Amino acid sequence: MQVTTAEIIYPSSDGQPMAESTIQYELIVKIKEGCESLFKNDPNVFVAADLLWYPLEGRPDISQAPDTMVVFGRPKGDRPSYIQYREDNIAPQVAFEIRSHNDSQTKMNKKLAFYQRHGVEEYYLYDPERNELQGWQRIEGNLEVIEPMEGWISPRLGVRFELGEDGLEIYRPDGEQFLSYAELEEQRGLYRQRLQQESQRAEQESQRAEQESQRAERLAAKLRELNIDPDSI
Repeated sequence: MQVTTAEIIYPSSDGQPMAESTIQYELIVKIKEGCESLFKNDPNVFVAADLLWYPLEGRPDISQAPDTMVVFGRPKGDRPSYIQYREDNIAPQVAFEIRSHNDSQTKMNKKLAFYQRHGVEEYYLYDPERNELQGWQRIEGNLEVIEPMEGWISPRLGVRFELGEDGLEIYRPDGEQFLSYAELEEQRGLYRQRLQQESQRAEQESQRAEQESQRAERLAAKLRELNIDPDSI
């Protein structure tokens, strides 16, 4: 009698929305895109947002979908979910969560416990309503609270965290800030405007110089009419 083993299905969706507010969604996208841009030239850093992560083989009932996760040592590419045993058993090293107004403290405690249990090295939790940032770093096997968080530099990502009047600010190692697409477009617009102004100033200076040259030439011609050598003056 031949025994067949049914294939275990790892769902690609948990039925939950990616975000429960525009602020939460914008922050998730900004962090995900910022991390992706940071490692765009490294083929072995995988970044994803709201992707189900299954840490244990054969346990599709155990999963978590970090708002953003960064995995060092795994190639870029599309995945319906992150099934760890198929990824050289490498757990995401960095996880971000943006707290929703509907998230209970019990829910957040369960997420922290999940990341503690399954090997995350750095976990960052931001509450946009309170403008509060918390962080944990794995030390000797345990996720320990990072204090203070403001000004903290992620060992894995190299980014710096600050809390401004408008909320969470994340700075790349080169000092550039993580920006949304709209903010990038605004900066590009300002840059183009400055270039245009500088071009106009340069054109005006060129015109003034040309006018001065023409006046000097006319004066020299007048002096020659009077039998005066302009070079002798």
